[in-house]
Order: sequence, then C-alpha cells, then structure tokens
Amino acid sequence: MIVRKARKEDMPQVLELIKELAVFEKEPETVVEVTLEELQQAGFSENPQFTCFVVDNDGKILGMALVYFRFSTWKGKTIHLEDLIVRHQERGKGIGMMLYKRVMEFAKEENVKRVNWVVLDWNTDAIRFYEKTGAEVLNDWRLVEFNRVALNNFLEE
Repeated sequence: MIVRKARKEDMPQVLELIKELAVFEKEPETVVEVTLEELQQAGFSENPQFTCFVVDNDGKILGMALVYFRFSTWKGKTIHLEDLIVRHQERGKGIGMMLYKRVMEFAKEENVKRVNWVVLDWNTDAIRFYEKTGAEVLNDWRLVEFNRVALNNFLEE
C-alpha cells in the first residue's frame, strides 16, 4: 500500500470515490456532475487544475485527496483541499492519515502559507481528527456559493 500522485488512468476509480462521498455526505440524490473526461482533462493537461494523491493497493485505489492552488490576498499562495475520501470498507486503517500527511507534505514542498478545506458540521469524527492534528476549525466563517442555476438567474436579471 503506497501513497502516490494519481495518474490519468486512476481517474475512473477516483470518480467512483467522489460518488461514494456524495452518499457519505448524505447527498445521494445529488448528481455528481463532473465526468471522467473532465477529471482527466483538468488534472492531466498542460496546465493541470488540480493535484490528486491516491493510496494504491496493488492497483486498487483505496482513497484519494484532491488539492489545488489558491491565492490569498492576505497570505499569498495557499492550497485548498477539496476532498479527502477513503473507501467505506477501508476506513479506520490509517489510510486517511496517510493522505492527509501527504497533502501537508505537498503544502510544505510548495512553500504555501496556508491549507484550507471545509468540513460538514455533523462530521464530528473528522472535526476531532483535524483538531487533534493542530488544525483550527473556524466557526465564524460561512461557505457561500452560486450553483449554475442561481448564477444564470442572477446574470439574467
């Protein structure tokens, strides 16, 4: 079992994990819109939009962490951890920690000033895990987003 950077041919299994995450996050009716082709293009083109790490056990991807660079007007170069997912049947075996550590090593290698991510307020196991590692869970910030419908409606007004 090793942690490594994902390859283009890993993306079908990464997409499976993303769909599994939707179920875990109690959003099974929400359609995962990203396609295999989008993942392959976005992650493995001349200017990749993300970096993905996987835990590989003889060709089976047991977990993944997907990150991308952001720029903070206060801090400068930062990394956003979009998702860290471990297959349901593989949880509790240290795979999440392997991925989490690799993301933080990558952040250090890239000399970023901060790593950000979001966690659902009901995911107390994850919150405890993050706090135990020294991460600060910020309660005074709210996540704001426009989905495609809201964006179109706003621009059509």
